[in-house]
Parts: sequence; structure tokens; C-alpha cells
Amino acid sequence: MRLAIANNSGKLLRFALVGGINTVIDIGLLFGLTTLGLPKLVANTVSTGTAFIFSFFANKSYTFRAQGDVRRQLILFVVVTLAGLWGLQNAVIFCASPILASVIHAEPLVLLLAKIIATGASLVWNYYLYDRVVFRTTEK
Repeated sequence: MRLAIANNSGKLLRFALVGGINTVIDIGLLFGLTTLGLPKLVANTVSTGTAFIFSFFANKSYTFRAQGDVRRQLILFVVVTLAGLWGLQNAVIFCASPILASVIHAEPLVLLLAKIIATGASLVWNYYLYDRVVFRTTEK
């Protein structure tokens, strides 16, 4: 039991580290490329794409230390990540915004708080599904 808790806390720390580096890559490339003159949408596409690829390989090899079929894992990673970003986050924002708006009357603040809550939900979603589905090992 103690080993399982230590293993999960190690995975959680590695997941947080990969997420932090992933964010730095995304934002750094976005601002670096726009400074070099690339249009914002092109720069954002390059930065998020690069961060996405980094995230897959870093989570596969470092966070979850997964072996196995890379193609299967990549397909599942794309599905889980996009479902979290486009499905779960939108649903949380849709549900949280009216609740937040009933006590906060500044729409930009409502959106920011709803997005923070949605991001937290997608982090939990991603970690759980990456661990249990995408990078699942036979030992579990």
C-alpha cells in the first residue's frame, strides 16, 4: 500500500513537471514566434502543436514510463486530450458560468474563474485517463 501511494505521488509530481514545461514551451514559442513576425494564429498553431508532441512523449517516457504500442497510445492521447479540452472544459465552463455570474458581476472575471475550474477538471481527467487508459501498463 505504501509503495502504491509513493508511486502515485511520484507520477503526480512528474505529471505536474511535464505540464509546467509544456506550458513554458507553448507560451515561449508563441511569444518568440510572434516577436519574429509570424502571425498570431500561425504562431499559436506551431506552439500548441509542439507542446502537444512534447507532452505525449514526455508523459509516455517520463511521467508514466510506458512501454507498448506508440501508435495506439498516440491515438488514445489525442482522443483523451481533445475530449478534455473541447468537451469537458466547454461543459464545465457552460455549467459554472451561470453559477459564478450569480455572485460575480464582471463577465471577464466569471470567464477567467470558469476557465480555471475547467482547466483543473481537465487536469484530473487527463491524469486519470493517461494513467488508466493511454499509458496503461500490464502491472495494474
